[in-house]
Amino acid sequence: MTTLAPMSPHAALPRVLVIDDDRKLCRLIRDYLGPLGYAVSAAHTGPEGVAAATGEPWHAVILDVMLPGCDGFEVLRQIRAQSRVPVLMLTARGGESDRIAGLEGGADDYLPKTFSPRELLARLRAVTRRAAPSERTAERTPVVVGDVCVDPNTRTATHAGQPLVLTPVEFDLLHALVRAAGRVKTRDELMAEIRAREYEVFDRSIDVHVAALRKKLGDPAPAPRYIQTVRAAGYLFLKPG
Repeated sequence: MTTLAPMSPHAALPRVLVIDDDRKLCRLIRDYLGPLGYAVSAAHTGPEGVAAATGEPWHAVILDVMLPGCDGFEVLRQIRAQSRVPVLMLTARGGESDRIAGLEGGADDYLPKTFSPRELLARLRAVTRRAAPSERTAERTPVVVGDVCVDPNTRTATHAGQPLVLTPVEFDLLHALVRAAGRVKTRDELMAEIRAREYEVFDRSIDVHVAALRKKLGDPAPAPRYIQTVRAAGYLFLKPG
């Protein structure tokens, strides 16, 4: 692993790991994020990235799809088996299938490799903000609907008393849905609530994350007990009874 930016004497520096075999791109990310207060390190192969991402605490991981050793999807799978660190995926191919595969695998967001530095920063801030409890979040009380409990104070959720292992985006999406239980939430409302940014987002990402939530809740779409699709409208978290 390469440390691309010197560590500040201040322990609170947000630590970002870039997993990409393009060393020039890693340096460009370091040069942009470093002056903004980020400590940036890099890994250049899939196995090296897995070891780095799971061996140390990070505020976020920026993960390329195309990697030597094993691809980014396998790296993401191994990270998610051990960590809930926010993961922002990069794809050079830009195909929708890659983006869907990344989101289904537990990525929090994606960027095509033609990204601008400002967009990278905005998305990085968004995924780390979602993962970190805020003062406003700490004041909220847990929400219980049937056998699903979502606690924003600890950013944990349970189903039938068992913990749900959720990505930061999945947690925020579930929280938004249970808070509005019995009322339809449109895709636009959900995007605005969990993304907290104004520029264009991947318009199928909500559907992908809902599908992941259904899988974790054991909630088949044809006969849902929790999340119902309302055609041409959005999603409804069902109240029991």
